[in-house]
Amino acid sequence: MKRIGVPTPSAMEDVWQRMATAAAIASARKVIDTDGVIPPGTPIGRLSDTEWGWLVAAVLFGWIGTRAQQATAEEIDTERCVRLTGLDPEPWEAGAVLAILPELADACPDIDWSQPLTSWPRETMLEFLLKAMRLIRTAMIARDISDRGVTQRSSAGTVAREANAAAGGPLMTPDEFNDEIGL
Repeated sequence: MKRIGVPTPSAMEDVWQRMATAAAIASARKVIDTDGVIPPGTPIGRLSDTEWGWLVAAVLFGWIGTRAQQATAEEIDTERCVRLTGLDPEPWEAGAVLAILPELADACPDIDWSQPLTSWPRETMLEFLLKAMRLIRTAMIARDISDRGVTQRSSAGTVAREANAAAGGPLMTPDEFNDEIGL
């Protein structure tokens, strides 16, 4: 009898990541198609902010959809599954750190920012790192206790409209441009 190996958790995660990436690419290709909102062969340098918004939204929705499918299949929390990208650093963590940077400089008024880190005394480095940790922890707690997660309370249409509006475009999703005009 031949033994069939059991895949490791990391091998399964790799499979899901490849599937999510493939779904993201397929979604983007639907936007750039003869039936899509961006004609094939359009040079990327000529895309408007609205078209970039449609493309980015399609990629995100394709990727998130597969990660939500993984969460359902593996019976794990959808929110956690969507947040785990396999990247280092995780974008979810990097975003929290970026959010505190302006406050971090204000929280450390005694630090001479013109000096390189290697010239800082140990006590200054300790003060800086402890204040940074405190601010990062607060930002991550605020992010995590929010009742509006990545996968909650927003439809794809709502997110697409918000992305279009942020890019200065119309409050329409790409598929709404194909609707008949009623006269």
